Order: sequence, then structure tokens, then C-alpha cells
Amino acid sequence: MSPSDLHVVIRGWGSVSALGTGADAWLNQPGFRSDAATGLPVGALPPAAEAALETLRRQRPAYRSLDRSVLLALLAAQAAAQRAGWSARDEQPLAVSVGSSRGATERLEAYHADFLHSGTAAPASSPLTTLGNVASWVADALGSSGAAISHSSTCSTALQALGNAVAWLRAGLIPRFVAGGTEAPLTAFTLAQMRALGIYSALPADQHPCRPGAGGASTFVLGEGAAVLALEAVAAAQLRPGDLLLESVGFGFEATGTKTGLSPEGRHFQLAMRQALTLAGRGPAEVDLLVLHSPGTAAGDAAERAAVAQVFNPALPACTSNKWLLGHTLGASGALSLDLALRLLRGQQAPAPLPFASWLNQRPAPAHLRRVLVNAAGFGGNAASALVSVVAAG
Repeated sequence: MSPSDLHVVIRGWGSVSALGTGADAWLNQPGFRSDAATGLPVGALPPAAEAALETLRRQRPAYRSLDRSVLLALLAAQAAAQRAGWSARDEQPLAVSVGSSRGATERLEAYHADFLHSGTAAPASSPLTTLGNVASWVADALGSSGAAISHSSTCSTALQALGNAVAWLRAGLIPRFVAGGTEAPLTAFTLAQMRALGIYSALPADQHPCRPGAGGASTFVLGEGAAVLALEAVAAAQLRPGDLLLESVGFGFEATGTKTGLSPEGRHFQLAMRQALTLAGRGPAEVDLLVLHSPGTAAGDAAERAAVAQVFNPALPACTSNKWLLGHTLGASGALSLDLALRLLRGQQAPAPLPFASWLNQRPAPAHLRRVLVNAAGFGGNAASALVSVVAAG
């Protein structure tokens, strides 16, 4: 069988965010609360998800010192593998590619505070704050015998990790891959950094503080979470109706010289979307829904809107974003947007209209979804787009 004949099937996926965990997550009820220290709205885990994370932390002594970002990744990855029916005892090789934009923020800040107080660093401070820590612990938990790769490409990190997985699977280098992203940025320093950018939402937590596509003042809200996909390389003859496919991941980059790496026309978005469509052999009219990156920032939302118009005009599909529900989860955001896309494809349901004025509500999604394109972009001018679909009957 030629590698070119292989398709990437999504056998399972797991997620944890302000919406909850996995099948318990809701799709139309925002998960924001006010941060106790700052009063800022944040997309923090609800009590049930927090309890699941604490249960995981106590499963092994080694887990008790891990950063929150690693634990979120472990929780999502174990759910993905379980949903796929995979076990650590399986003999078929498995590789891991899980990324994070900020990495071990919680542990790093705590270790640095201790250092400023005592003048010494804990022996575990280096190994427990490396970005490679994320993928290596996921690989350990799943019994991986293949590569363990940690990505960090700001807010497109998760889709970059999935693009790497697609390349390995399509090349026939390995039959199974677990990939996604994680982020635990709700710390004092990270919140202060986001606030210093002048983009944080001034709206209270109970009044839809993050409003993608609304225009006007920026309504960025920081969130935490992780999403991981269990992927398998499958021949065309083995595909079955209802199978979910990761058809392609496209990339884009633009060097603008600005602090965000963002042009008004969103060139990196345009490049990523066009490459994803080209790699999959699809045209713009074959996309039923766009899950936009759209974080509620004035410049970011406007640039993505301009890019969508360039790529899809005049066949503009329906658009949505999940950030009004869970906030911007930085390096995990692309995978959590895929989580929404897969839920909609699996359940054959249209996304709910955003409950505020937004250009994303201009065109309703069709009753029958076949194909969804997901965007992510981050500081430095990088963007990625992932195309997912469901195999039709017949």
C-alpha cells in the first residue's frame, strides 16, 4: 500500500476546558468566572473537571509534582485513547505530538518565587519546566513506543502538532499518533502579561466577556484547557460511513515586523487555509463551516475576516468560534476548536448563533455538515488550518 493511499482517521478525542470534560462538556453555555485575585473574567475549569484533574494527580506519586499543563494533557490524552479503544498494552506502535505555547507556567512561576525567596533552585525545577515534559509524560501514560514530540508555536501550536502527526501517518512512518495541545495559563504573571497588551475584556464574567467578531473594543479572555486526538492511518478501502477524517493541515507565515506578526489582510491565515484546501484536493465551496480563531481582539478578528473573504469569496461558508464559550486557551486553542468541529460533525448539528451582535452570525450553517475548516494563529506571524470531514454513507 502506497503512503499516498492512506487516510488519517480520528479514532477518538478527549478534551478538558471551562466547558467541562469530554462528553460532559456543554456547547452553548459559557464557562467564565471572575479570577479571585484580579477580578478579570477567565475560562477556568468547572468543579467536576477540577475534581477529575485532582483524581488524576493522585493516581501516581510522580504526577503530584507535574505542572497543570501536563496534567490537562494527560487527562485529555487518556480520554482520547480510551475512546479509540487503545491500551498501553497494544503492540502496534504509537507516537505522541503534544504542544503548549507557554508550557509549565504554574511550576515555573512557583519555582522562581522560591528562588527569589531562598536564593536556591529546587533540583526538580529544570526537568519539570521543560516543554518536552508535556509529550514525554503523555507518551509514558499511553505506553508509546514511538516518538514523543513537544511543539511550541504560540497559539497555533496544537494544529502544528497535528500537522506533524498527519505527515508521519501519511508517510507510513507509524500507524497511530496521539496529538494535540494543552495550556494552563491562569496564573498571576500570565494574566498580567495579557492585561498589559491592552486587549483584555472589560466585560464581567456573566455578560459574555469574550465576543468574537463583535467589533469595537477588544474582548480577549484567557482560558485553560487541553484537547488531544487519537489518529490512525487507514487505507481508503477500510473507511466506513461515519468515520471522521483529518484531511489536511495547512500552514502560513507572514513577517510583518509587528509585535503580533499580523497584517490587516491576514496573509498568514490566507496561506494556511489555501494550503489546507490544496493538500486535501478541495475547493472553497466544499467547506460547510469555518471554526475561526477569532479571539475577540479588534485587529485579530478583522484580519481573519479579511482573509476569509479573500479565500472564500463569493462562496462564504457559515462561521463560528468557541472562544465566547471557553476563552482563548493559547496553544491548546486549535485543538479545542477541532473538538467543537468534531462534535458538530458527529452529531450533525449546526452551531448555536452567538448571543450578541457579531459578523459570525451572518450566515447560518447547513443542516447537514460534511466538512469543517478550523483556524488558529499566534504571535510571530504563524497560522495553521485543519480540515476535518465525515465519511458519507454510500
